[in-house]
Amino acid sequence: MHPAHPDLSAVWLTLQLATVTTLILLLIGTPVAWWLARTRSWWKGPVGAVVALPLVLPPTVIGFYLLVAMGPNGPVGRLMETLGIGLLPFTFAGLVVASVFYSLPFVVQPLQNAFEAIGERPLEAAATLRASPLDTFFSVVLPLARPGYLTAGVLGFAHTVGEFGVVLMIGGNIPAQTRVVSVQIYDHVEALEYAQAHWLSAGMLVFSFLVLLALYTLNPSGRRK
Repeated sequence: MHPAHPDLSAVWLTLQLATVTTLILLLIGTPVAWWLARTRSWWKGPVGAVVALPLVLPPTVIGFYLLVAMGPNGPVGRLMETLGIGLLPFTFAGLVVASVFYSLPFVVQPLQNAFEAIGERPLEAAATLRASPLDTFFSVVLPLARPGYLTAGVLGFAHTVGEFGVVLMIGGNIPAQTRVVSVQIYDHVEALEYAQAHWLSAGMLVFSFLVLLALYTLNPSGRRK
């Protein structure tokens, strides 16, 4: 059930989107980051560049190509219709897909840095104890990479909350379905409702500050520098 007030509905939808996106990104980002941290393949450069693309591309460019790919004439859109799932644009599921692409580097890069910082010695020690690669990852790597997961989760969540261009391109502006906080603020400004825009914007500002404060306070790696 969505809150009745449009602003509260937008906040609730944004929190749902950020939570789902962050969980998916942590699941997807873990194997990608582990591979990037460990591989010596020539593909490391191209894959790393693709992951980092959202850092330099305008959000509208990413949104446009995702819209084309997921539209009725795009490969993803055709596949979805063939499977009887329906098209993704202008749906919550479409927002999740777009958000995963857009926030990918904010999760993968902290995880990759955390995995690289572990080094070889703990892995070699686990190997001498005949631990399997999977057991080594869950028993050794994950505990040592916990600060990286904290950073990745916080940044992925916060970045998704602050999205505008991508979600507007993919989700449009459907109340209680795809209208997130950033789009709601835009609507208020467009309607000259500056008081409402101020409250939502101030809330976003406070939220962003608290997120970064928590990140720098709780993450041990931030205190060692």
